[in-house]
Amino acid sequence: MTSSITTESTESTLQSAVNRRDFLKATGVVAASTAFAMLASKASAASLPYTDSYGPLSVKPCKATGLMLLALPEGFEYTSFGWTGSTQADGTPTPGAHDGMGIAAVKGNVICLVRNHEQGSSGHNTAPRGGRGVYNAAQRGGTSNILFDTLQGKFLSSYNSLGGTIRNCAGGTTPWGSWLSCEETYQTAQGIYHGYVFEVPGFGISDGKPIREMGRFSHEAVAVDPATCAVYQTEDTGSSAFYKFVPSGAWGDLRSGGTLYAMVLNNTARVDLRRGLLPGSSWNVSWQEVPDPDAFTMSCFNQASDAAIIERGEGCWYDDGKIFFVSTSGGAARLGQIFCYDPRKELLTLVFESQNRSQVDGPDNIAISPRGNILMCEDGGSNPKRLIGLTLEGNTFHFAENRMALDQGDLTAIDAVYPGTKANFLASVGNSTNGSARRSMTGNEWCGACFYDRWLFVNIQTPGVTFAITGPWEKGAL
Repeated sequence: MTSSITTESTESTLQSAVNRRDFLKATGVVAASTAFAMLASKASAASLPYTDSYGPLSVKPCKATGLMLLALPEGFEYTSFGWTGSTQADGTPTPGAHDGMGIAAVKGNVICLVRNHEQGSSGHNTAPRGGRGVYNAAQRGGTSNILFDTLQGKFLSSYNSLGGTIRNCAGGTTPWGSWLSCEETYQTAQGIYHGYVFEVPGFGISDGKPIREMGRFSHEAVAVDPATCAVYQTEDTGSSAFYKFVPSGAWGDLRSGGTLYAMVLNNTARVDLRRGLLPGSSWNVSWQEVPDPDAFTMSCFNQASDAAIIERGEGCWYDDGKIFFVSTSGGAARLGQIFCYDPRKELLTLVFESQNRSQVDGPDNIAISPRGNILMCEDGGSNPKRLIGLTLEGNTFHFAENRMALDQGDLTAIDAVYPGTKANFLASVGNSTNGSARRSMTGNEWCGACFYDRWLFVNIQTPGVTFAITGPWEKGAL
């Protein structure tokens, strides 16, 4: 499947992508267990004439392959594409280990999603055709760009857009039509330092050059404040910081340098956010400069000796002037927390902490829905893995479940729609089954959720597949 839209850079004609609801406008009634309503505008308060949940889930067929892959509420449907190994428009196999993803740019009905691939020295090569946009040729992490027609509900094409990186986990979109892809590592490979952020243009190809001033650490996700151009960054380690990069160049220019800071709370060194907190707790925020963001001799976290401690910072999202970010294993039950930082008030608030696995088990990537509620991609111990909604009132509900179980006959069916999938899939992720035996993949994580118009786009990391989901959104909270 190919598209008439060129994969060359067309920055002069790009529209920056936005969600189908521009930014958070809704509000809710405060519940004792959360603090969302403290963050919302009272002027836009509205009561929803329906329940939060969309109702019971049932397994439904994929529109593209006919396979029963996902459980969704009544009225919802989905299609799949971007299967690991499927042949792309540039002739390369689709890389595996799908992770963070965002809508970087829009042209008419066609959106450009940029998708991370959390690979290292193995996996399909993510190098763009012609060898452009490659940082370290020995490594196979990177990104692929996907073109999707939202009017027809049709996958058009994909191509590699960044290569030679390691463990591109998450990232975030910019308001100027690009994607910031983050390496979740702090290692040296072939004498080359890794642990950076790379910029990938929508409808284009990256230059493959790291933005070193944004810091060298185990990056997870970023969120850009369009008013200031500040880039907020999470760090996926046991003891991590929350960072702010303030560019020194013009709006949209991150390459001219800038200053990296780490978050400090209540003017107190090393405030520990990992345990013993109540939702609604808040702290005054200040920022400590990281003197050597390239961090060859001392980590950014250790350089910022006063920085607050977060346990495994992961998903990060800008919405309505605020930055939401996740601690995937923080909290008393070690099942996850969500914080909200208000840069205008310089205030951090704990808005949610999972109390049990039925709420959520290890939230990772997040997305703010068109109604201002949060969709959490689960990556904990649950099986099957779930997409879970979190409302402003603090209620959680299950929106989707991973029900993937494949045999070689299923791969043949996928290959008929997306040529190249079967052989390359078996070579990259393996399959120990024969005949009608099935290999369950229901415990594999969700990632890369993002909304546009009436579509939710999301990945399952292994075997590596992207979904576009649509349905009666107006019947629930998302």
